[in-house]
Amino acid sequence: MQYPEMREELIGTLKALSDRQYQKKAWIQKQYPEGIVYDCFDYAVHFLFDDTSLAEKPEKLIGVILEDEYEAALVRAVASSIERLLAETGDDLTDEAYIRSPMWENVIRTAKTAYHVVIENQNNFQEGDAYYEKKYA
Repeated sequence: MQYPEMREELIGTLKALSDRQYQKKAWIQKQYPEGIVYDCFDYAVHFLFDDTSLAEKPEKLIGVILEDEYEAALVRAVASSIERLLAETGDDLTDEAYIRSPMWENVIRTAKTAYHVVIENQNNFQEGDAYYEKKYA
């Protein structure tokens, strides 16, 4: 993997998008885990859409951040679910309003599937999970 740190950030982003309890605690109640100063839905959006080409061309990141075409397809599904949500609701709602949208379930479902595959593909499962625990637990 060319950029293991970015892969770790992808894992954390997918886990946060798949974890309703984390979203309520961090994004809504602003109760962050140790070591986290701030987090919100917007951070996930920026990582997928602005900071990387994961939303637009994930296949170009195979070997860079992603392992294979399957991971690329799953990350694309997450981005598509977010795009549909934003197209329906707009991009200026609070995190709580997004989470309450009926379309949010699709974001959680696609992120959960992608997270499980990406973390399973990690050479060292504990290393990836430890990153999540450190940053998001």
